[in-house]
Amino acid sequence: MSKMLKVVGALPFLIAVFLNTVVDLGHKLVIQNTLFKVYDDSFQVYLTALVNALILLPFILMFSTAGFITDKYPKNVVMRVSAWAAVGLTIAITICYAMGWFWLSFAMTFLLATQSAIYSPAKFGYIKSLFGKVRLAEANGLVQTITIVGIVSATVVFSVMFEAWFPAGTTDKGVILGNLVPVGLILIATSVFELIMMYRLPRLDEGRAEESFDIKSLRSGALTLKNLQAALRHKVIFLSIIGLTVFWSIGQVLLAAFPAFLKNETGEMNTVVIQAILGMSGVGIAIGSTIAARKSKNYIETGLIPIGAAGIAIGLFLLPTLSSKILMGLDFMFIGIMGGLFIVPLNALIQYHAEDNSLGRVLAANNLIQNIGMLFFLLVTVAFAKADIASSQLLVLIAVVAVAGFSFTVYQLPQSLIRITLSYFMNMKYKVAVEGMKNIPANGGVLLLGNHVSWIDWAIVQLASPRPVRFVMIRNIYERWYLKWFFQLFGSIPIEAGPASGKSLERVAELLERGEVVCLFPEGTLSRTGHLG
Repeated sequence: MSKMLKVVGALPFLIAVFLNTVVDLGHKLVIQNTLFKVYDDSFQVYLTALVNALILLPFILMFSTAGFITDKYPKNVVMRVSAWAAVGLTIAITICYAMGWFWLSFAMTFLLATQSAIYSPAKFGYIKSLFGKVRLAEANGLVQTITIVGIVSATVVFSVMFEAWFPAGTTDKGVILGNLVPVGLILIATSVFELIMMYRLPRLDEGRAEESFDIKSLRSGALTLKNLQAALRHKVIFLSIIGLTVFWSIGQVLLAAFPAFLKNETGEMNTVVIQAILGMSGVGIAIGSTIAARKSKNYIETGLIPIGAAGIAIGLFLLPTLSSKILMGLDFMFIGIMGGLFIVPLNALIQYHAEDNSLGRVLAANNLIQNIGMLFFLLVTVAFAKADIASSQLLVLIAVVAVAGFSFTVYQLPQSLIRITLSYFMNMKYKVAVEGMKNIPANGGVLLLGNHVSWIDWAIVQLASPRPVRFVMIRNIYERWYLKWFFQLFGSIPIEAGPASGKSLERVAELLERGEVVCLFPEGTLSRTGHLG
């Protein structure tokens, strides 16, 4: 981590990420805690879900615009303008607090989220420019950790301030907001500090000034479809987005349903306690992200994906069975740790495989699909609340959804299963250090040729490669009944000496044309000289 902090611009960027998170969450917590104090049961769940929906909608509506802006202009400039917008919005929000305008403050969450929708793809695109491909997973882990630290800090600090300044005995929303003007002033100061940090970021790209925005295509939907294709046509990017969508959608349901569940189960009314339990998931994500970053030094450790997916599902199934607040907090932390292991490699895979000239569009598409998923899950939450279905039943439902969604992602990314199996056995005797990952193209056909220096060369190559690798192997080993199923599952290509090898080589050529990675050790035996023969 110390090496990453020495990168020019890294420290102000990370500070800005932290402060932006605090600003985004601070106002939302004020509104959400006010709803918790004033309303009960289903209507509380309904309004909480509506707040979250107002935060998600701009990411859907601004999809094409945000992607275009990120690709057209330098990313540090986009973030700087977004920071100026945050300063203006926090001033307006504070005025709403002072005047006691609750429903206008409620609506301001939409404008604050619109600013975030433009800022987000620029931020994630800047990570790739700032830290490079080799450190993508490590950088994503660090950024994710900083973000979660911001979420947890804001949750605790703003909830404590809310309880401290909450006028006891009132349910008047305007009076409640009037007492929270100091919170608004803190939001203004935070956004100003964020703006200062943005001016310390170096310009790492020039954008594409020749780009023009096609309003007609936007109205007809053609531009949206075109921008989505940048993400959907690449299998790994698409599957990574699906995995992230399931994770964050489940998180939205937990945020909306758990406060009501806890109130019904324990009678807890203190928002600090409730936010602290929810905040334990953030602590867990920070821990999991840190672990993922350390495990992914100089490469992308996709083997963490199935571990994280299984852990999240287990934690979600346990949650409705718990009645102790301490155990609930520990369970949320466990879910968070597994979530950190799950989302860091997925985010890194998206950034690694996205082409530089369409990175903004891919990241905006990622935001769009994730937010559509989260909005859909929130609508399901609202439907459950309207039907007076118990929040405990909703928690069981999302656990089932988690198993299905995560299983699909892991099944479609089989190299993650290979990697975790290989990592376990390799770590028993060897330590693998990856160098030169940047030399493997992120897209297109790649033929890897190597000399055999040991019988585990193939395992080392698979561990180091961020892309799934098809290995060419001798047929008499491939055909062994107890191994063939395994080789077929991961698309190995059998080959034998003589004329029959022609068909195998044709298959290799076909896979390269399709843009896959094929690895071949031409010697067929251990090299005696260390040279490729």
